[in-house]
Amino acid sequence: MNYVNITRAEDLEEIKDKRTYRFLEILPAALSITTLLLAGILSWLAPVVIAFFIIGFDIYWLLRVVYFSINQLFAYKKMKKNLNIDWEGKLNQLGDSWKDIYHLIVLPTYQETYEVLRESFESLKNVKYPGERLIVVLAIEESAGSEAVERAKRIEKEYSKYFFKLLISVHPKGLEGEMAGKGANLNYGANYAKEKVIDPLGISYNKILLASFDSDTKAGEQYFLCLTYNFLIDKNPLRTSYQPIPVYNNNIWDASAFSRVISVSGTFWQMIMQERPEKLVTYSSHSFPFRVFVDVGYPKDLVADDSHIFWKAYFFYKGDYKTKPLHYPVSMDAVMAKGITRTAINQYKQQRRWAWGCTEIPYVIFNFLKIKGISFKEKFGHIFTMIEGYWSWANSALLIFFLGWLPLFIGGDKFNVTMVSYSLPRITGLIMNISMAGIMISALTGLLLLPKRPEGVNIFKKFFMVIQWILIPFTLIIFGSLPSLDSQIRMMIKKPLGFWVTPKDRK
Repeated sequence: MNYVNITRAEDLEEIKDKRTYRFLEILPAALSITTLLLAGILSWLAPVVIAFFIIGFDIYWLLRVVYFSINQLFAYKKMKKNLNIDWEGKLNQLGDSWKDIYHLIVLPTYQETYEVLRESFESLKNVKYPGERLIVVLAIEESAGSEAVERAKRIEKEYSKYFFKLLISVHPKGLEGEMAGKGANLNYGANYAKEKVIDPLGISYNKILLASFDSDTKAGEQYFLCLTYNFLIDKNPLRTSYQPIPVYNNNIWDASAFSRVISVSGTFWQMIMQERPEKLVTYSSHSFPFRVFVDVGYPKDLVADDSHIFWKAYFFYKGDYKTKPLHYPVSMDAVMAKGITRTAINQYKQQRRWAWGCTEIPYVIFNFLKIKGISFKEKFGHIFTMIEGYWSWANSALLIFFLGWLPLFIGGDKFNVTMVSYSLPRITGLIMNISMAGIMISALTGLLLLPKRPEGVNIFKKFFMVIQWILIPFTLIIFGSLPSLDSQIRMMIKKPLGFWVTPKDRK
């Protein structure tokens, strides 16, 4: 059986395999729930034990903050350097072969407004890469109705002259074997370009890079030049995905404070991961060889398509696949809606959708059990990174800001007169105060990432963009731990999450 194409236990034929995969689906939630229950129970029954655990965990968290902060600063320095490089000059040093590389850019859209789409196409129009080597597909959904068609035609009329081809694909609803969402639409749009342009013109699959963009993704002027250079100098370019840094700057000056904190935190995490290329997995907007699309097939029946295409290719090529960091930004929207309540709801749903990436845990572990030829060290590294990452996402904030104080309240009189009881809040407080240095680094780096202040925006708003980081305990719990637990529990009880499109509201 081709285990690369499975996405759930029901896809398997053997009873033993189904049970193994089902166990792996339960594992993330079981670990998280057990951790939280034990923290509560032991705070009452064995407060000294849990107090030492909390102190140890806080020290571990501090070391993580230091490590991540250093990586974040290195990534920011590399990104600033790459923004100032003359990438066309570097490509010309390689000869003229770079001018044969095409970029197929697919922008799946559902109900995004013309204004949102227009900004994305303006950025594509202004890139320095030769327009005759850009094939753009605006992938609309049939279910979005006639308004989506009218928006697409308007975009086509205004921007088709800037590209080699600008195609409008209409993804039919209800196709067998699909889940409504970005993955299915992108797959249809890329195949549409293959059928209408690539195959009829005989363009080599090996000379095309497929950009999986969101509808609000704005590429910088030199993005495709930088991408092409990294593709051409790579030792194994056709076995590599290429990952930029997502920066949620399109509407950052208008977004609410908690939305800004969450968005910038997401950017910082991706910057950190750029410094760990051996663990880097594709996320949101990224590019990969069209040859991979043809060989492997794009995921069209699940939510986490952005990461799944990496893992699917990784296992298809028996581990001979990687993600290369570009240290170059692309800009997207922070979550914003009409009213603070709707914004908070949308933010939670977006984070829950991202946390649904926990479905990759059973997929990856199961394929590691089945596919030979990958070293134990590499398998263990990937499995540990995934399990620890999703466990931390669901538990860390609750342990630090809430459950860590439970022994003081329910540990009883015997515990409250011990030296451990006296030391716990002081040690924890000291560690948290030191950790604030990492938050300040994030706050200052966030200011450096800001685009130019628009006219009419108060000059003191930058000050509030530093103060907003006091919301970090709130955002880490409400928009971090809770949606992550939500997703893990849904996977455990077989209540799958459908693809939810984040509305792109602009003021």
